[in-house]
Amino acid sequence: MNILLFHLMPYADLDLEATKSYPTTWTTLPNTFYDPKKGHALYTRYLDELALGETLGFDGVCVNEHHQTAYGMMPSPTVTASALTQRTSKVKIAILGSALPLRTHPITVAEEHAMIDNISGGRLISGFVRGIGAEYHTFGVNPTFSHERFHEAHDLIVRAWTEPGPFEFHGKHYHFEYVNPWPRPYQQPHPPIWIPSQGSRETIEFAADPAHKYTYLQTFSPIKQVGRYLQMYRDVAKGFGYTSTPNQLGWASMIYVGDTDESALAEAGPHFEVFRNRFLKKPLEMLLPPGYSSRESMKAIAMSKGSQTVEVDAKSAVDAGMFVCGSAKTVRETLIAYAKEIGFGNLLAMLQFGTLPADLTLRNMRRFAEEVMPGVRLAAREFQGVEIAPL
Repeated sequence: MNILLFHLMPYADLDLEATKSYPTTWTTLPNTFYDPKKGHALYTRYLDELALGETLGFDGVCVNEHHQTAYGMMPSPTVTASALTQRTSKVKIAILGSALPLRTHPITVAEEHAMIDNISGGRLISGFVRGIGAEYHTFGVNPTFSHERFHEAHDLIVRAWTEPGPFEFHGKHYHFEYVNPWPRPYQQPHPPIWIPSQGSRETIEFAADPAHKYTYLQTFSPIKQVGRYLQMYRDVAKGFGYTSTPNQLGWASMIYVGDTDESALAEAGPHFEVFRNRFLKKPLEMLLPPGYSSRESMKAIAMSKGSQTVEVDAKSAVDAGMFVCGSAKTVRETLIAYAKEIGFGNLLAMLQFGTLPADLTLRNMRRFAEEVMPGVRLAAREFQGVEIAPL
């Protein structure tokens, strides 16, 4: 079992009382509520937490991309990943991921990821995403072309990494007379590509395609739906004529480890609820703008995520397997049971969420690393029956 530390870098100092009349923290929340001095302190804290992940024995640290929101302060995950190359020396650095359809010049993704791969000595994992629906409003990009732009940008980037340049590229959305990026990736033929998703069938089919066999990550969903989507990946792979492995499957979840089940929920529950009911909340037109997904995928995602206007309490989230919270024993046994039932080989642990403060975050990280992670890894080796390829 590969276990990675995932971070969103939320603006945890958001004045919740002053902003309660705003329906969402995405796109339309005035940036006058952002205090740069507090932002500086949060960036320093969050980078320290990610760097500590290496010391605690995580296999990788993960950053991601979001725009114009208090939900996550990483509009450029390449900047965050670059900083981590200088704060770590062994751990993998996963960008999960760069939002390809939002780019006017996706060749910059190829260049910047190759730079990070070189600077880190081959420690980069490249994640590609389409971007949250709200970000199509942010960038003024037509969501109807989201899939087309994603696939075209992906093809351009992989060719830029693997095909000697210069060469021309002419697609429907992107045109380049010269594709000839310097530097080339350190890892050959290119860094591993992972695909995080909310459960789009088209995305699963793309990741499982035999030409790709990319690791697919299901993010922040009730455990039954995690199982359903990861099984969909297996079924698609079988339809393509091969058997997928646990290495190709991953799950990202919020996790909190306390002294007891009761104290853990009391400590972390309010911060989870701020994350779910304030930071993540967005109206349906931002979650799923028209044309963003096919009708089939839109129904599935809406069922999984809801409109993100219905509030969820922490206890219900724990019961649904959306939030893993409890004593070290409870968390360890829960994760082992989920891994055994669903068969994922990559666990992305989000150990800071919402407004969870530094002291609770650090305590959570240490408890998870010392009292949960070793047992999960050992159990996974025993019941999966296959050796999980290290990152």
